[in-house]
Amino acid sequence: MHGGGWWSYLYHDEKEKPPEIGWPLIRRVANYGRPYARGIAVMLLIIVVTTLLSLIPPLLTRSLIDQVLPQRNFRGLYLLALGMIAIPVVTGVLGVGQRYLSANIGEGVIYDLRVALFNHMQKMSLRFFTNTKTGELISRLNNDIIGAQQAINGTIIDILTNIITLAGTLAIMLRLEWRLTILAFAVLPLFLIPARLLGRRLRAVVREQMVMNAEMNAMMDETLNVSGALLVKLFGRVPMEVERFGTRAARVRQAGIRQAFLLRWFFLIVSLDSAVGTAVVFLVGGLLVLRNAGFTTGTIIAFSAYLGMLYGPLSALTNARVNFAQSVVSFERVFEVLDLPVEIQEKPDARHLETVRGEVHFDRVSFSYRPGEHEPGAAMALSEVERWGGMPPLSQEGGKRSAGRRVGGGGSAAERAAGKTAGAETARADAASGNGHEAVDAADEQAPDAALRAAPETRYALCDVSFRVKPGQLAALVGPSGAGKTTITYLLPRLYDPTSGTISIDGYDIKYLTLNTLSEQIGMVTQETYLFNDTIRANLLYARPDASEAQIEAACRAANIHEFIVDLPEGYETVVGNRGYRLSGGEKQRLAIARVILKDPRLLVLDEATSSLDSQSEAMIQQALERIMVSRTSLVIAHRLSTILAADTILVMDHGQLVEQGTHAELLALDGLYARLYDTQFRHGRIDLPAAVEETV
Repeated sequence: MHGGGWWSYLYHDEKEKPPEIGWPLIRRVANYGRPYARGIAVMLLIIVVTTLLSLIPPLLTRSLIDQVLPQRNFRGLYLLALGMIAIPVVTGVLGVGQRYLSANIGEGVIYDLRVALFNHMQKMSLRFFTNTKTGELISRLNNDIIGAQQAINGTIIDILTNIITLAGTLAIMLRLEWRLTILAFAVLPLFLIPARLLGRRLRAVVREQMVMNAEMNAMMDETLNVSGALLVKLFGRVPMEVERFGTRAARVRQAGIRQAFLLRWFFLIVSLDSAVGTAVVFLVGGLLVLRNAGFTTGTIIAFSAYLGMLYGPLSALTNARVNFAQSVVSFERVFEVLDLPVEIQEKPDARHLETVRGEVHFDRVSFSYRPGEHEPGAAMALSEVERWGGMPPLSQEGGKRSAGRRVGGGGSAAERAAGKTAGAETARADAASGNGHEAVDAADEQAPDAALRAAPETRYALCDVSFRVKPGQLAALVGPSGAGKTTITYLLPRLYDPTSGTISIDGYDIKYLTLNTLSEQIGMVTQETYLFNDTIRANLLYARPDASEAQIEAACRAANIHEFIVDLPEGYETVVGNRGYRLSGGEKQRLAIARVILKDPRLLVLDEATSSLDSQSEAMIQQALERIMVSRTSLVIAHRLSTILAADTILVMDHGQLVEQGTHAELLALDGLYARLYDTQFRHGRIDLPAAVEETV
């Protein structure tokens, strides 16, 4: 018996309103199948042929019982036996061909979708990623793509097969005995109704099991990553975590037992359908035979065989619209991402610069991480398109279950954004709770989008900022935390576009330069270094894939990391681990510097390391930074007095504004913010400003 229809009762709630699947969506899905039109036509032909062939065996059985055996027709017997062997062989071979074609078409369409989706995501701005959960992106690339694949390889083919099977079976059954055909339909509702009622209960159990599985998986995600495992061990909570996991696993076990029990009852009812239908056919058909009503024994046998071919497709097609909508909605979720506008777009006539002198000019630049509705990028986050017909999102399962999840997270700490975003949770919370202007500014600097989403009005991270850095100069950015320093470093390589004003390199507005020009000519080193879980060599070659061995070693020597690498057992082939956890903070910093040196950009954007490093690592990193800044235009968020004293110009930021600019001596003479910062922090060689110092300033 065909199982597709029965299974749909487990996951379909009649109270749910199915989504509207319009022709524009169907046409768009069909467009992805156009390159495979020939294969689709052949596949449909095979489906028709194999379905019709599968209807022949009951007729052969009828002929055997009613004609061949009573007439002792040996030739006919041989032919029937040959036919009963040939039909399965032919349908089997054709089925293999159909499966190959459907897999080729399905995998081809999914490949096109997956590549298009990943390519589009790569073009999205940083704003998109700070507004979207990592888990939701992975879901679009995995779950929804797989759902679309199942629609192509499963649902659509099943619907076509069931339609052809039902049409052929009904035609034959009506031709054999129309009264028994009507009787077969009359019996069906007696079992569909109990199946639906039990299916609702089973659906609730399946939903409960999925939620409990998700809770168990969430706990594994939190405790089995590097950061979580370290926390558990440091606080000696291994027994407690094992007990918590055991409790969740027990709930999953109990839900699984209930599901298995109800599932057995469900299929008992389903099997009774076929049994009672067959019994009725034998009873009524037998009476017709005994009364010589023109009904034969062979016809009874054939008719009972066709019952199975009738009930399965019929039950499946009763929910055909449900199943089709459930599958096509996966395409809708994929298309939602593909339809998101690309905020940072390259102009059609953008200019590519092979080399640049390195002059940087900010001209009255203002910027907000939360654009107005009329501005580009105003709606850059993904909305929740409901996966209709399946299980609801976990966030809708109830507040108690959601309460234990990480707020604002898109997965584990390792999954959240590289750089300062991962360390900005406190600033987000302060901004959301309204703890003053400094809290919001701090969130602007570290995880600006999340913080600014909590405020109804537009807040500017930068306001009317203008400055010029000449080629080869070192510009030091200083100021309290949240002043806008990091925002400036984000705008130069066009990770964001300014709300107003222009930024130019060598007199060219960066909006009119190709994105490749910016990526080739600008190199960035942040405090939080992101490394792939790959070898040291692979992480270095990410900056310059065609670099020679000599160039790699030269870059590492300049970054004071070569000796450390060659002392490792596997040298440059050492795998650094997840996000570089096998390396210390100083080693990761120096590896990042080597990567930028290998890239050899004309403009450098640097964020000096803070006190999280030991003095020896700081000294080695500082020496490496001094080397790469030679003859390059450098924009540095400065944390050391030595960097500030060496700067050609110092840019003093406060609350998103450039309040002072000049050399060290000039700014001290002004006796303004810089002088106060110098008195409180610079004399000690560092300018890390905790909240208490910010308030003093």
